[in-house]
Amino acid sequence: MAVGARSGHDEPEKRADEATGDGVTGDDVTGDEVSHDDDDAADGPRGPKKQRSFWKELPLLVGIALVLALLIKTFLVQAFSIPSESMMNTLQKGDRVLVDKLTPWFGSEPERGEVVVFHDPGGWLEGQEAPKPNVVQKFLSFIGLMPSAEEKDLIKRVIAVGGDTVSCKEGGKVVLNGVALDETSYLYPGSVPCQDSFGPIKVPEGRIWVMGDNRQNSLDSRFHQQLPGGGTVSNDEVVGRAVVIAWPVTRWATLPVPDIFDQPALNQALAAAPVGAASLAGALPLVLWRRKKRTSGHTAE
Repeated sequence: MAVGARSGHDEPEKRADEATGDGVTGDDVTGDEVSHDDDDAADGPRGPKKQRSFWKELPLLVGIALVLALLIKTFLVQAFSIPSESMMNTLQKGDRVLVDKLTPWFGSEPERGEVVVFHDPGGWLEGQEAPKPNVVQKFLSFIGLMPSAEEKDLIKRVIAVGGDTVSCKEGGKVVLNGVALDETSYLYPGSVPCQDSFGPIKVPEGRIWVMGDNRQNSLDSRFHQQLPGGGTVSNDEVVGRAVVIAWPVTRWATLPVPDIFDQPALNQALAAAPVGAASLAGALPLVLWRRKKRTSGHTAE
């Protein structure tokens, strides 16, 4: 009986506790969950997350740097090494130049007086072997951190563009659109504008006529007139304009367009030819009409 009486008193108390709990919260919350919440509140705000180790982030940084270098080489600038003496004294053998590859993407075309790098149009470098770089040099050249070593590229100065007429008599000056050019500011000391006569040559639209500054040591447009294009280079073959000598640092310099190519007379002479042709075409019908009138008059007599 004592056992039964004791158990009878315990059960109502238990039911009362459960009812009280359900009525206050309305949630099925365990004692463990409450204790965890209390512990979190006692601990206060959590500290900052631990940063990654530098060595873990290094591969990511290197990867980003390589991607940026590749993008710069593809779309902005690229380094090229000067392999010969054809552009002395403007460029020395072994110089490294930076070539602007951005402006052609916006439709810019080569202009007179610019120093440009262009792919071999076909046959210009025949018989000349390119250097064989090692794996590291190939990789660095690929991403633009070293000059292009094995590509068959050339570097010359643009003398004439599409629509221009260029010529030179042996020992004389280069004549561009009827204007004799004074090239002493960039020609190699002691070099003559041309040893052998050429032209006059009308440069086709979309092409350029190029010559080295060291005229007696440059296999340029003059020596490839027998090839397709008549010695001219397509604008599509132009990689870009060389703008800066970047290495060695003792030779750092920009490569501006010489003043002689800014002469208004060059463009005026170029514009005079179409005007003259248009005048001739306009006068031709009038001449034919007068001739026909005279003929008919003589027949009537």
